[in-house]
Amino acid sequence: AISNATQTQTQTQDQAMLNPTYSADDPVLGRVSFRDRKRWLWALSVAYPLVPFLGIAGHFFSGHALWLLLPLLTGYVGGPLLDAWMGEDQSNPPEAVVPQLEADRYYRWLTYAVVPLHFLTLIGCALWVGTQDLPAWAFVGLAYVAGVTSGLGINTGHELGHKHTALEQWLAKLVLAVPAYGHFRVEHNRGHHRFVATPEDHASARMGESIYRFALRELPGGIRRAWALEAERLHKLGKPTFSTHNELLQSYAVTLLLQGTLIAFFGWPMVLFLAIHNVVAWWQLTSANYVEHYGLLRLKAPDGSYER
Repeated sequence: AISNATQTQTQTQDQAMLNPTYSADDPVLGRVSFRDRKRWLWALSVAYPLVPFLGIAGHFFSGHALWLLLPLLTGYVGGPLLDAWMGEDQSNPPEAVVPQLEADRYYRWLTYAVVPLHFLTLIGCALWVGTQDLPAWAFVGLAYVAGVTSGLGINTGHELGHKHTALEQWLAKLVLAVPAYGHFRVEHNRGHHRFVATPEDHASARMGESIYRFALRELPGGIRRAWALEAERLHKLGKPTFSTHNELLQSYAVTLLLQGTLIAFFGWPMVLFLAIHNVVAWWQLTSANYVEHYGLLRLKAPDGSYER
């Protein structure tokens, strides 16, 4: 009996280590607890950037280029159907335990692991386009697939860019370099968060504004503001705008190395491939910004500042 009790206690301790329970005091709800029942399923999300390789494998084994569009089927059809079947997820953690989840190294390492996979996927798709005799529609289709995947990389860069360690800040710059969107971290953190839902914010869609008009305002406006914000920061530090200290240039340098190398290896058709890839990735973020902030407008306080 003692042996069985000891074994049960050990199993309980092992389970607690593998899937801990987070507890905290909430000012309204009192003592709250949360256990992430999907803790180990989140590891599957790391592999999602590799989905384009399923289409490439299908093309390799079957010879049918239509396989290259498989990620569009899984993403735009399979995903929504699965979401409708599973229903609404009611397992969100209480706000009081969120700091503990953020400090959990397991979740942090998942975001770190995704970063090199975005590089791998773009290089793999470019390699396939550059070495296979594809029809024009398959060429464009695989470029689109690669762009959708890199659009998810911008989401990763968004999350990492909100962290405060040097490692995570650099990982954000790296993953944003894949779709040539290195200005986003500066613009989003120092510009968008300050001016969100105001006429001064390029990333907030106005009431009645179409997504196309919004995109034509958001994309160049965000780049201009990022450069202005970074130039201002460097000026305060007594450093020139065009220097190795410029965080935009740091990310763009990685983009130049990555995409420039692909063009050097596979020639001018790669310029078109990367152009489609980049624009599709940018459009992913533009679409999200359009939906999230459409028509919102903060009022001005008596002192001229915007209310929070």
